[in-house]
Amino acid sequence: MANRAKAAHPHAVTEICEEGGRLYANALRMGRIARAEAESAPCLMEFALLHPDPDDADWLRPVPPFAALAERLHPIEREITERRRLSMELADAFEPFMALSAQATVTDDSITVLEGGKRINAALNLATAQCQSEMLTIQPSDDRFSERSLMQGLERDKPLIERGVRIRTLYQHTARYSQEKLAYVAQLSNGKVEYRTIDEVVERLIICDETVAFIPARDDQQVALELRHPGLIRYLVRVFEFMWGRSVPLNAGAPYEPAAGGITDIQHSIAKLLVEGHVDEAIARRLGMNVRTCRAHIAKLATALGSGSRAQLGFLIAQSGILDPEK
Repeated sequence: MANRAKAAHPHAVTEICEEGGRLYANALRMGRIARAEAESAPCLMEFALLHPDPDDADWLRPVPPFAALAERLHPIEREITERRRLSMELADAFEPFMALSAQATVTDDSITVLEGGKRINAALNLATAQCQSEMLTIQPSDDRFSERSLMQGLERDKPLIERGVRIRTLYQHTARYSQEKLAYVAQLSNGKVEYRTIDEVVERLIICDETVAFIPARDDQQVALELRHPGLIRYLVRVFEFMWGRSVPLNAGAPYEPAAGGITDIQHSIAKLLVEGHVDEAIARRLGMNVRTCRAHIAKLATALGSGSRAQLGFLIAQSGILDPEK
């Protein structure tokens, strides 16, 4: 019977069950509690929160909370002290090598390969926690953008904003039609945070304080590169500024509205990629939309130009002059 009762309380002392909490509180108020009454919460004896009454074996007395807490904190504090001592010894051991590393013009950690989502997120969290001035990001549209990724983004970006860090983010035009992204932007937008969109973006990019950057190394986003080489960072900042200057604010007019000749901006971008020979899947990925939406735009483009086939569409695009710079 005792074993069955104990099995009903497989919890840690940090998660005292409701019955145990109620009985312990009663014991503290009354100064003692009947042993029979405490049988419904055997965790109280297991965690040494109750002890036998020396004057009456049928009763139990509560251990004062400060005493119970001190008993559990003591080994933790001892471990913390030991770890601090170890950290100081490690720092002393590596100090000569740190000095040598600081003298090198290009260090081995100028490019670090990060493998696995956990390690990538840890590196990103550290970089954003240390960011003090500005963060630049390019975020390609992603069908996997979910409530979970929204919450992760908010947890990462809100402390930046509270510290006064400027954030500039580039999305593709398709982000204007993502309710999740619009909700995310609505929670963060202020004078220090700017969002813009452009028809095409390069791969995902995050730059913090022009000192560290992150880029993907594989399409599945499970391998990334952490870059700290000053020359590489300068180049990536220039790429970002080039695209930023050609983007439009997220709250500007929708880019899918028909322009001259009944061709929308997004269809103009699709036409350019079609002429370059890209397949539907590649066009969809570069413009941040799913393949079905991409094909729907291609069909509208074909109708607008009077094309009866995919092969004829490329010819008509070139003949129409819609890709001419002055058009």
